Amino acid sequence: MLCSESLVQMKPFDKLPNERLDWICDRAEPIHLSPGEVLVRQGDTALGFFIQVSGQITVTQQTNGADMPVGRHESPSFFGEIQVLTEDLVPVTLTADTDTELYRLNCPDFLDLVHSCREFERDIFHTVGQRLRGLESFIRTREKMAALGTLSAGLAHELNNPAAALVRVMKDIKPAMLELQRMNLVYGQRQPDEEHTKQWTDERDRGFDAIANPDNDPLAQGDREDALTDWLEAYGVENAWKLAEPLAAGHTDPKTLDALTNCWRNDKTELRDMGIRWLALSFDVMGMIRNGLDGAERISTLVQSMKSYSYMDQAAQQQVDIHDGIENTLRLFAFKLKDGIKVERKYSKDIPEITAFGSELNQVWTNLIDNALDALEEGTPSGAPPQITIRTCQKAGNIIVEIEDNGPGIPAEVKNRILEPFFTTKQMGKGSGLGLDVVRRIVQNRHKGNLLVSSAPGRTCFSVLLPAAG
Repeated sequence: MLCSESLVQMKPFDKLPNERLDWICDRAEPIHLSPGEVLVRQGDTALGFFIQVSGQITVTQQTNGADMPVGRHESPSFFGEIQVLTEDLVPVTLTADTDTELYRLNCPDFLDLVHSCREFERDIFHTVGQRLRGLESFIRTREKMAALGTLSAGLAHELNNPAAALVRVMKDIKPAMLELQRMNLVYGQRQPDEEHTKQWTDERDRGFDAIANPDNDPLAQGDREDALTDWLEAYGVENAWKLAEPLAAGHTDPKTLDALTNCWRNDKTELRDMGIRWLALSFDVMGMIRNGLDGAERISTLVQSMKSYSYMDQAAQQQVDIHDGIENTLRLFAFKLKDGIKVERKYSKDIPEITAFGSELNQVWTNLIDNALDALEEGTPSGAPPQITIRTCQKAGNIIVEIEDNGPGIPAEVKNRILEPFFTTKQMGKGSGLGLDVVRRIVQNRHKGNLLVSSAPGRTCFSVLLPAAG
């Protein structure tokens, strides 16, 4: 049985007269907890006011499916007063760590006790205030840690694409450089004409300038590739389509190739088409270097953003060309797009530049294109070739960017959850579930725009609406 001598050792019971102490001892219900036994669970209704005379109790709160420690009750102690006074549900779970002895006053008895002694009431409310401030501080700290964890996961997610592109460039550039050196040695053994050699190097240098300063005109690029493919196939070059893309990127035309290869048309050795392959490989290496620099700059930008996170709302805005940002992003995915995935551009020519956070919009295009590529890994329902279609237009004061794929679509049961933080349909370790949440926050919170999703088998479309006024 609870004795008054045990009670007076705890504040605020030392303020009570002896008859009130005896009254508590008569009404208190003894409770014994074994190690691991739960007294109350989170979400239960208040059971009363507890006086703990021995043992130790751990306080936990469930967050995101995990029990997070909040604190401990060491003996002697008391608790439960907040739920009795406020009639709220119990916000925590109490579990005994050791053999624990405590006593319970039911809710009406505790309220009677509080109102019977002014000094006891004052001390109880003082304790309530202290505990609420402590809980508030704990929650604030936990929210900061949760935000830091989200930021760290998001940064890892955002670093993945440019880092993967950079790694791919480093792997591909070594065999390309070795092949270029071999070609140079073979050519040097054929007693080359200096003037003819200068024509090739001049064309290479002009191509380097074109690759370093691309015009981002996909229609013109496509026309050049078609014309070059026809010429290369007529010349008898194997795998002409592989050479057409880098040659078109360097703005080399069939007429130039005619002039450069004229003296080798009847050569029966590899020299007949080696110059063409040398030129295409040189342009390919230049493209690799540019993509690697784009990836390194993106990583640098993300790291700098992390450093200045506290001042994110003061980040500088700039005039942004939407098409340039999309094309820069597509270049980072060049290694994936070579796997037979076609990208169809339907760009409107009257899209103005907008005032925006350019690097953040690039994160939007990166996440949406990456999701489309992942979806296309599962194939297409109709068996059609995998394709990503990117459309832009201006309507009702908004710049609209649509990124569509012809993959299997988003299952109806998860469509309403895909924008939730940490929700992902990808395999464990492949997706953090933050990509679309990052897109939503950048579009809606940072640019006051909107993000729309429509999906059916064979067509999934993400529409980004950005105010044309910035």
